[in-house]
Amino acid sequence: MTIHDLLAAWHDHLVHARRRSPHTVRGYAAAAQRLLETLPPGQDWASLARIDGPALRAQLAARRAEGIGNVSAARELSALKAFLAFARAQAGVDEAQPLRLKGPRIKKGLPRPVTPDEAVNLAVTVAEDAAEEWIAARDRAVLLLLYGAGLRIAEALALPASVLPLGETLVVTGKGQRQRVVPILPIVRAAVADYAEKVPWLLKRDEPLFRGAKGGPLAQGMIQRAVARARVSLGLPPSATPHALRHSFATHLLGAGADLRSLQELLGHASLSSTQIYTKVDAATLLDVYRSAHPRAE
Repeated sequence: MTIHDLLAAWHDHLVHARRRSPHTVRGYAAAAQRLLETLPPGQDWASLARIDGPALRAQLAARRAEGIGNVSAARELSALKAFLAFARAQAGVDEAQPLRLKGPRIKKGLPRPVTPDEAVNLAVTVAEDAAEEWIAARDRAVLLLLYGAGLRIAEALALPASVLPLGETLVVTGKGQRQRVVPILPIVRAAVADYAEKVPWLLKRDEPLFRGAKGGPLAQGMIQRAVARARVSLGLPPSATPHALRHSFATHLLGAGADLRSLQELLGHASLSSTQIYTKVDAATLLDVYRSAHPRAE
């Protein structure tokens, strides 16, 4: 088999069997290609199934020598383990013998939420900086979906025009093709309706709701760059990104009394452990308030 054959099978598995996101598919395919390029030609699934822990450790050491950090090394290891598990399955090897190799320790930082005023000001400033009125309405609608409904930016940009007109709830398809229902606030409905009225392109039901300047699907980078410019104008830290608006949605709901299970459903987390980090965020926020306001905090 050629490298192309092996990678094509791996790519097809990731896309169709595992339903991984395009970003994950690119990363996992690239990691597999790097591994295959270090091996002698003529590899097949049986030979790949024989790759052991020391060989994988040597591959990671070579990548570390290229200058990648702990986070990238951990992702590389995860991708390679998945690829080699696929190879063992293709070769008919007992899957009960996984590779025993731990990745580097990663210090997990807490998300840094923005305040409600900062979230609204970000959306307003981004809109004010837009070149055209309809683009201003578009960017404001996208950002309010992130903060007002807790959507990931990829989820917001993947919405089809068939969601119009928005009602009180919206069905969102997230990671792993998992669907969830999120409530839509009146301010968010109004912002999306305003954009739909002003966009110069015909919004066909089966096509993306949010469009770029030339009518194609809106790219994440456009929103990310607009937010980066706005946060400089507002004097906000680099952590004030589009994704921080989703963190803020979660943190503010938790602070208002939402329980973790409900928050897990609203965010589309597969496990409760992913949601529990927001309890730490909320505690950190309260500690900041205490330190700045309590007369005996010093």
